[in-house]
Amino acid sequence: MATAVAREAVFALRREIARIEGRLPDRLHGAGERPSAPGADLGRQSEDVVLRRHGMPGEGLMLPIGNERLDTALGGGLPFAALTEIHGAQTRDAGAVAGFTLALAAMALRQSAVKAPLLWVVAGEVLSEAGLPYAPGILHRFGIPADALLVAETRRLEDALWVAEEAAALTALSSVILEVRGHSRRLDLTATRRLHRRAQAAVRPLYLLRQAGEPEPTAAPVRLVVSPAPAAERRTILGALEGSIGPPAFTVTIARSRMAIPATVILEWNKDECVFHERRIDGSADAGFGARAGAGAQDPGAVVSAASDRADSEKQAGAVVALRGAA
Repeated sequence: MATAVAREAVFALRREIARIEGRLPDRLHGAGERPSAPGADLGRQSEDVVLRRHGMPGEGLMLPIGNERLDTALGGGLPFAALTEIHGAQTRDAGAVAGFTLALAAMALRQSAVKAPLLWVVAGEVLSEAGLPYAPGILHRFGIPADALLVAETRRLEDALWVAEEAAALTALSSVILEVRGHSRRLDLTATRRLHRRAQAAVRPLYLLRQAGEPEPTAAPVRLVVSPAPAAERRTILGALEGSIGPPAFTVTIARSRMAIPATVILEWNKDECVFHERRIDGSADAGFGARAGAGAQDPGAVVSAASDRADSEKQAGAVVALRGAA
């Protein structure tokens, strides 16, 4: 009996230490309890998600971006149940930052078994500078219908923080986006730590969008700096369509992560597959039709022979010598 009481006291102490430290979750089970499979509690609130190991989330609590290089640098992807900061250095980057975040929200919504709406909280003058969300465009580009997108506008940052904190604890939402502008002493380590812990408890992603401001200390384990990248030409089965505009592209840089591995990639959003493709140096993507548009791509079909009645038929390809040899 004394041994059982001591064991319960130890587990209670470990729970309290884990709650105070606020590290990323792994399950804590006592004697006689079977640990569940990784990710089994994804999509619902769990009171026993309290133990953390080495500050890294367990398997099943990650949101892979889909790019191998970026996911490797992030340790498997973005933490699902956490606060993630997405930063735009200038006001003109607000559209790219919002688009990249909506793509992540669409991926999280597709991965989660719970089909719940998304809440977008904006503070102060965000909408006057960046504009209102355009519901038909969001549906067309990201597959998020108007009835699944909730927008809450507040005048003060304190009110936006309160709304986001309360919303982050709700399992009735698929994810929460908090968009702010510039710098504020209200958005400090304490405020972001509260947001991060609410997201952990609800096992939901919370995205902090920051417009036009220098990076500041926050409790977010991951900070990505996003800016727009020039759109490539649209790709077809016959190659690039000259003069056309391809899918939206983003330059994404890891400014902070648990792995501390720097990386910068250019990602293109594929709305049909709901994934990102990396654009290579030659302008093609890493999958789909772009692979055929790259340098050295070969046409798998038969080659028609040259006509015999041409005045000057095409010569057979051969080596080109820069300088003639000495006579």
